[in-house]
Amino acid sequence: MLARERQDIIIRLVRERGSVTTSELMAMLGASESTVRRDLEVLDKQHQLSRVRGGATATISRARLILHDASVAQKRDVNTVAKRAIGARAAALVGPDDFVYIDAGTSTMQLAEAITQTEATYFTNSIPHAQLLLAKGCKTYLPGGMVKPLTEALVGEATIASLENLHFTLGFWGTNGISREAGFTTPEYSEAKVKEVSMVHTLRRYVLADQSKFDQVSLVTFASFEDATILTDQLPSDGSFQDADNVVEVGSSS
Repeated sequence: MLARERQDIIIRLVRERGSVTTSELMAMLGASESTVRRDLEVLDKQHQLSRVRGGATATISRARLILHDASVAQKRDVNTVAKRAIGARAAALVGPDDFVYIDAGTSTMQLAEAITQTEATYFTNSIPHAQLLLAKGCKTYLPGGMVKPLTEALVGEATIASLENLHFTLGFWGTNGISREAGFTTPEYSEAKVKEVSMVHTLRRYVLADQSKFDQVSLVTFASFEDATILTDQLPSDGSFQDADNVVEVGSSS
């Protein structure tokens, strides 16, 4: 087993369990104690976990835990200026030959409103986003599935099945929380699964998030921190993400 494969397994186990011992990892990975210790040291330096005596623990204590989602109506008018700037920058990335996935959410709604590229093909699991795109004359696809009233997103097994054979050139997602350790998170499993599968099927991946989403963790991880480029209005002032090379600050405009 390659080092990266072992380390991915370790990250997943720590996030699922909260902690794991060196002996447990040795048994699960079929690796020596020295190999496991080296892997833990690497992951600790990457802020993926906290190495402790005899094993490792998850390191999300500094982040604020988000237990519940808010409705589209509740979030639509929050940080609107920042979301508008992020959406405009994201829209500029779309080319005429792109097959674009657009996730549900109010940040991605600003993207849908800013879209000017009508030659591209769009796929979204958001009913409001589809309506915005159709009004612009864009070729737009919706998956099957159940509508989640709170976020107006399509979720469930039928939605996942709709995504399995598709390959997007470009995609944009919203998130409830961003953490180096927990990655991109959202409160509800069915919506997280749609985000996860759609992201796996996308070549160029962007998460749209204003600065309020940093150092927050919700209940379900749908991607690791390194799995996408983050478009944000500005980074947190504490400098905790200043060294991240996958974050683009777009500023904000009124």
